[in-house]
Amino acid sequence: MGIPFLKYQGTGNDFIFIDNRRSIFPLTGHLVRSLCDRKFGIGADGLILMNHAENYDFSMIYYNSDGKESTMCGNGGRCIAAFARKTGFTARSFHFLAMDGEHQAIVLKEEENTCIVRLKMKDVTIPEPWAEETVIDTGSPHVVIPAENIHSLDIKKMGKEVRYSVPFKEPGVNVNFVETCGSKNFIRTYERGVEDETLSCGTGTVASALFMALAHPEIRDHIAFQTCGGELAVHFKRSGNSFHDIWLEGPATFVFKGEFEI
Repeated sequence: MGIPFLKYQGTGNDFIFIDNRRSIFPLTGHLVRSLCDRKFGIGADGLILMNHAENYDFSMIYYNSDGKESTMCGNGGRCIAAFARKTGFTARSFHFLAMDGEHQAIVLKEEENTCIVRLKMKDVTIPEPWAEETVIDTGSPHVVIPAENIHSLDIKKMGKEVRYSVPFKEPGVNVNFVETCGSKNFIRTYERGVEDETLSCGTGTVASALFMALAHPEIRDHIAFQTCGGELAVHFKRSGNSFHDIWLEGPATFVFKGEFEI
């Protein structure tokens, strides 16, 4: 049985996409791991199914490369809008379900292989008093750690130490390191489920933006980050330590398509 797929990347965070609205994908953790394997499979940080959902354009089901279903993926949520366009949807705005609830995605600009997509995220309230060990839930759990000389850090080693430390070991946390150099904000992320650094993390960039807004009152309603794979912008409205109308914006790029046999 041949199953078609498309591969997309959002600032270097890459995914295998399958249109599963007719339930064609024989889901197993082993199959997901095999497809995401960079040596013996297609290779990706995760696999995303576009499923049928009543009263929505579709639902987004996300699996990390370890084969386990995971929480919200911001870059995946942006890429699924581009995937929907490639799959035949004529609209430029999508209303869909994900693990953390409803989302809206808007395709702002479209070229042959790249769309600029703005994704609405869930509202976030950061617990007080907040500190470096505070978990910020942006659809997935994150901690944000200010860093120096960020480009020289061993993110896999440092991130793993935090991810498996008490109290984060179960069910795990994503770890973001951020640094401001001049007018640029840099971010590097260790992702649970991938268990390595990824070139970009959408929910981590959102968490880091809100963390920075609390730490720096001059940041009022938006901030841009340079990830290892490109630039992402976060727009938001704020009331104290609560944030709403949060949007993640950046490119979603088609890489290639193919078909695999079960």
